[in-house]
Amino acid sequence: MDDELNVTYITLGGHVEVEKYRYIYFFIMFIVYLLIICSNSTIVYIIWVHQNLHEPMYIFIAALLLNSVLFSTAVYPKLLIDFLSEKQTISYSACLFQFHLFYSLGGSEFLLLAAMSYDRYVSICKPLQYHTIMRKTTVSIFLGLAWILPASQVAVPAGLSADKKLCRFILKGVFCNNTVYKLQCVISRAQIIHDMVILLNVALVPMLFILFTYTRIFIITYRSSREVRRKAAQTCLPHLIILINFSCLCAYDVIIVQLESDFPKTVNLIMSLQIVMYHPLFNPIMYGLKMKEISKHLKKLFCQAKSVLCINTKNKCTDISLMF
Repeated sequence: MDDELNVTYITLGGHVEVEKYRYIYFFIMFIVYLLIICSNSTIVYIIWVHQNLHEPMYIFIAALLLNSVLFSTAVYPKLLIDFLSEKQTISYSACLFQFHLFYSLGGSEFLLLAAMSYDRYVSICKPLQYHTIMRKTTVSIFLGLAWILPASQVAVPAGLSADKKLCRFILKGVFCNNTVYKLQCVISRAQIIHDMVILLNVALVPMLFILFTYTRIFIITYRSSREVRRKAAQTCLPHLIILINFSCLCAYDVIIVQLESDFPKTVNLIMSLQIVMYHPLFNPIMYGLKMKEISKHLKKLFCQAKSVLCINTKNKCTDISLMF
């Protein structure tokens, strides 16, 4: 019975002094999760309700921010529960499900950024053909592929891992990423090759495509007027910064399975949390502040909220004065 329990459940051993700092961990991560949901959802709402933002570029931004919320939701609820639990455990099947969500949504991030780069390339380099190429059907196909392609590919290693024999039952992490392979007794060559193909399809190829399109954009705009260069930089630089940021975090996640013994436990915890904390918070800041149209609507929204708050406060003060 104990052997069956050990096979079924995995201990998440990446936590550092959780017994001592559990409430601090919980409070910080709970606030971060709320910020991620509120900031990303606010910009998605703005894009949804304003007709002038119903263009491919803003639709892709909304999809990217929605993907950040889903990505965070795949990790944060379990993480918050673990901080308040005496034992940080997870069933092996639930661990593989989290593994699947983590990498399929991570792959969607790269493909959505690739779709955005293609949209900017057509807009700047082929402006007369833009509305012919970037139709609603094209946008829908890009969005569908961005979520379906990674999910279907990552489902294969997740499914194969379900039948693997486990020799370890302590995962050196706080959530289920590729360190789950370290639990298995044997990692087959076919599994490694398949994972490399997935990495190539959903990360490396999209990243190279993004770099190619933006290189073409900067070459063409370099020969244009200063105004064209300014507009190109205004729309392309946030995408590039987000790509570089996310790529660096993903590179760490990919190599950590090979180097985990070389990193102190505290460093590993900090880096793991940055993967799920820094990027989902960074996206809405970049698009909310750097994209002119979104920033304009954000200011209007906050001004309206402030006006309503001031009116309600004034009414309350009037009601109180009437009482006396």
